Amino acid sequence: MEFNLEEGKHLYGECSTLILPALSIGNVGQLAVDLLIASTKAERIGSLDDPNVLPCVGNDAYAPSPQGDLALPLEAYESPSNALTLIQQRSPVVKGMMVEFAKNLADFAVASGKKHIVILSSLDFGRWQTIDMSSGLQIYYLSNANVDGADSECEKLGFKKMKEYNPTQKLWKYLNDLAEGNATQDDISSLEDDLGEEDYYPSLPFAAMFSCFKAKGLKVTCLLCYCSEGDNIHDAFQLAEAACNLVKLSPDTFKGNEGGKWVIPFSWQSVYGPPPDMSLF
Repeated sequence: MEFNLEEGKHLYGECSTLILPALSIGNVGQLAVDLLIASTKAERIGSLDDPNVLPCVGNDAYAPSPQGDLALPLEAYESPSNALTLIQQRSPVVKGMMVEFAKNLADFAVASGKKHIVILSSLDFGRWQTIDMSSGLQIYYLSNANVDGADSECEKLGFKKMKEYNPTQKLWKYLNDLAEGNATQDDISSLEDDLGEEDYYPSLPFAAMFSCFKAKGLKVTCLLCYCSEGDNIHDAFQLAEAACNLVKLSPDTFKGNEGGKWVIPFSWQSVYGPPPDMSLF
């Protein structure tokens, strides 16, 4: 992975927290990162070029009147006032190369001095075992603060630990060994005949990223929500707010548009129509 710094820009040492999406159902992680970039008024500082990510190109996603600045598959943004670095990913990873991509991201995070990695992603609603919507959308988490994935700080915020995480389960263990260099991609062939329902979660992109960042000794927190395909704007707001709570950032300081605290990316309007009623958020 090669980091291309834009002319006149530089990495801020105080931006030690990195927030990024792991692509999954409904694109909720990407939408949440869009919200955070727009609302914190983070500045694009460069792009990342990785052979494992499919190429794509588009117009500026955040400017009210795009001036023709190209949006690329992997871009880095920084908000020094909030001590945040954000990476937005706009295209998928080549099939079978997710772990290699995650390793490259982990190398970049270490080289750029990141201390805490926050991964935002979504899970298939059809696999939700215990549905409780009494308090609205539930945020789940996975952390490397403890061996079992638990984190007291996340619990205080009302997040629920992803109970499906079991570091001794064969596919989670294989991911960990792969991230630490104690296994190879070819070793998965010996497991394929025995894969079952419990292997759904460790097969997702967030799991590979979690394992590779953890293998580098970084603090890692995954924030997850269950959703379906369709309009997941509401889920994105909830996930972005959860990320703010985790890093102790108040959305009330964002001074957003349409009478709310969040800044709605202008690119959303061409896909989802006019901004939602911001009084709801």
